[in-house]
Amino acid sequence: MLKSTTASLKPAEVTKKWIHIDAEGVVVGRLATFIANRLRGKHRGDYTPHVDCGDYVVVTNVDKVVFTGKKNTDKIYYRHTGHPGGVKQTTPEKVLNGRFPERVLEKAVERMLPKESPLARLQMTHLRLFAGAAHTHEAQQPETIDFKSASAKNTRSV
Repeated sequence: MLKSTTASLKPAEVTKKWIHIDAEGVVVGRLATFIANRLRGKHRGDYTPHVDCGDYVVVTNVDKVVFTGKKNTDKIYYRHTGHPGGVKQTTPEKVLNGRFPERVLEKAVERMLPKESPLARLQMTHLRLFAGAAHTHEAQQPETIDFKSASAKNTRSV
């Protein structure tokens, strides 16, 4: 009689890779889904839910991401200041043209990871976002992934 066992990855056995993605002209939701899966490690055959087995992800040109349809102007992001009546709202267009355009993609990825979890907070530290074309992780020799050409739905012409 054969006994079937599930292999469980241990933190010491994990080998992490560095990947680089150019986000110019890429749809936000599709890119965020890809990044969230890479950060969690769900692309691996030996994925273990309770172990940080994902990769480091470096994304450049985050200020040039696009939305489909009229989401750029019609979608509303809400936040609360913590004071009575302190609900604030903004649109993706204002955020992308503002001081911190990388927050659009950062929040999209963050909301796709497990909620309020120490593991999710750790995995978010492995995401590096840059508004321009240059990044500071050349020494890690990241593998460049051509996300645009993976599917025709990944890009939109502006």
